[in-house]
Amino acid sequence: MKKTTSRRLAFLSGSALAALFPLSAQCADTPPAAPAAPAAARPPVPKRAPDTPGYPKFTKLEKGINPPADAVGNFLVGPDYVPAPEAKVVDGVPQGKVQQFSMSSKDSKFYNPGIKREVPFGTVDPKNPRTVIVETFPMDYTRTITVYIPAQYKPGTPAPFIVTHDGPGLARADAPRQELARVLDNLIAQKRVPVQIAIMVAHGGGDAQGHERGREYDTMSGKFAEFIEAEVLPLVEKNYGVTLSKDPEARATMGNSSGGSAALIMAWYHPELYRRVITTSGTYVNQQWPFDPATPGGAWDFHTTLIPQSPKKPIRLWMGVGDQDLLNPNVMRDDMHDWVEANNRMATVLAAKGYRYQYVFAMGVGHSMGAARGQLLPEALEWVWKDYQPQK
Repeated sequence: MKKTTSRRLAFLSGSALAALFPLSAQCADTPPAAPAAPAAARPPVPKRAPDTPGYPKFTKLEKGINPPADAVGNFLVGPDYVPAPEAKVVDGVPQGKVQQFSMSSKDSKFYNPGIKREVPFGTVDPKNPRTVIVETFPMDYTRTITVYIPAQYKPGTPAPFIVTHDGPGLARADAPRQELARVLDNLIAQKRVPVQIAIMVAHGGGDAQGHERGREYDTMSGKFAEFIEAEVLPLVEKNYGVTLSKDPEARATMGNSSGGSAALIMAWYHPELYRRVITTSGTYVNQQWPFDPATPGGAWDFHTTLIPQSPKKPIRLWMGVGDQDLLNPNVMRDDMHDWVEANNRMATVLAAKGYRYQYVFAMGVGHSMGAARGQLLPEALEWVWKDYQPQK
């Protein structure tokens, strides 16, 4: 285990997009093949109008205004955004420490070895158009765990915490990755969120079907939450002398794209561990691989069967999506790869089941929500913790 320390790092909730038909390399001793016909140009992602029939009904907010931190329902923001003041360093506000350590796949009982995909991307399974045939190979990898510890934390006290996905790499101290730490410094100082530790978990590499990131994030099971519980959290406590709360109401997850679906998957399959979730551009689409007949549509099943047909779970969910988010970005043409449609459907079924949720539809932004995220992140964090009451 390799360990380093840095003064200020934080999570930038970003992710790689689904693979877009990469070309395989040719061997040097193989005669060049005839030039392939150029791929058809992908049409630009359309702007989805918020008043489209069948979409949720949104409450329109003015420029720079976020939804109330105690409101439930659907809200419309943008296309002009105001960066949140909470994302700036403020004189006199205590600043937490951010430190990092590394984990090797060779030490994991859950994801050893990792996997990587051969190129090209894969082909649709002729026996099942809901999945793809992908050739994968084993690989070793190292993941970085980045830990924010607020200045107000008292050693020995069980701390609320948030697990975020797509965490930064080792020694990545560039300015955009300072965002979450700065926001938490300010929100904690203003008593808008509980004193909490942030645990930013890097994925194992690649993206989507056949890669380690896809296996970890898009699989509809409790395995990734169990990996975090058994292998990541104990090392956080050991390395930094902190105590992490066992109360599921004191545990949150957050992620973007497939990291967003992973955040909800953790809470859905293990609500005894996590009950507070934030997702941006959540990949609630058919991206699970390998195919699982229990959830044949992958995360698309959240809004078609799982949420509508299951008893309501004690989950509090904040979601955001852009009007120009992804639409069908890979080889599958199954009508289950529209990120806007998926998030709209999520809002509809959550409302029907009486969930505590807040959904923000952001105009003028695409995947990962761009400038909208810079305005909304503090409000999302405040909202997801709004009803938290420490155990006595």
